Amino acid sequence: MQPKFPVLVTGGAGYIGSHAVLALLDGGWQVSVIDDLSTGFAFAVPDGASFYEGDISDGALVARIIAEQGIKAIMHFAGSIIVPESVDNPLKYYHNNTAKSRSLIESAVNAGVAHFLFSSTAATYGIPQSSPIQEDAPKEPINPYGMSKLMTEAMLADVCRAHGMNYCALRYFNVAGADPAARSGQSTAGATHLIKVAVEAALAKREHVAVFGTDFDTPDGTGVRDYIHVSDLAAAHVLALEALIDQPERCLTMNCGYGRGFSVLEVLDAVDRVTNQTIKRRMADRRAGDPAALVSDNSRIMKTLPWTPRYDDLGTIIEHALAWERKLSELRPPVS
Repeated sequence: MQPKFPVLVTGGAGYIGSHAVLALLDGGWQVSVIDDLSTGFAFAVPDGASFYEGDISDGALVARIIAEQGIKAIMHFAGSIIVPESVDNPLKYYHNNTAKSRSLIESAVNAGVAHFLFSSTAATYGIPQSSPIQEDAPKEPINPYGMSKLMTEAMLADVCRAHGMNYCALRYFNVAGADPAARSGQSTAGATHLIKVAVEAALAKREHVAVFGTDFDTPDGTGVRDYIHVSDLAAAHVLALEALIDQPERCLTMNCGYGRGFSVLEVLDAVDRVTNQTIKRRMADRRAGDPAALVSDNSRIMKTLPWTPRYDDLGTIIEHALAWERKLSELRPPVS
């Protein structure tokens, strides 16, 4: 029987982090969460997890949590994630995503934490030379968001060699959907994720959906992305942690996606079908830092982990996102 170590989840009150907490708790792990609630929500931290409100760069706090809870592994989700904002405010991203990650990694090394899982991104690839994208493709980020994440990957690789802490960097493609039991979902006001925006529009929380770019070199001119259900992604994290525990001498870097892309217009058409209505679309210029297509080659993760995606269906992803959006209206009613 594999040991189930106490795990610290940074950003565990956020979208992906809260789903990882649910997956860990469902699997019988002991979980602690640190989140400064700058973009996360206390209600997203499920019962059963110990919650600490604070910053991952607060070395004294992180050291105390590790000691109090006996932490042996860290899942690191805390950070800033909006690509256009990173172009406008790069220093914010190098501070939140790179400098604070360095502080967290140092705290982990000082405390003897054995395993570290990192929330990375397909934005590390920049504009891919071929598609689907393999992990050994050139890493040439075209925005500070991607570069800030790639710099953290480099730090982890160096620390792995110098200190023996093993790690797994999971490069996400486009994360969407919500917990099938509606225990958590994407809750951030003003979120830029396409499916989140589209279901908000379907529920009259937005007047329209902006389509950023109609002249990409894609079949219909709109950007193509590989959408992965957040619960499948969370399950991959737990399996990756188990893989690190099984083989403490190895470190891993793997894409997280389904290996199939949908264009913006295809996603909006799918939302129309699920909701049986037509969302108003407004064509707009491309956003800074957006590549035409990002689709994963997921063969490495499929070979390395016993990962079997359960929700690899665009309609299902949309249905779960829609159910969460309805529940969110009850949790956070509009101000009159």
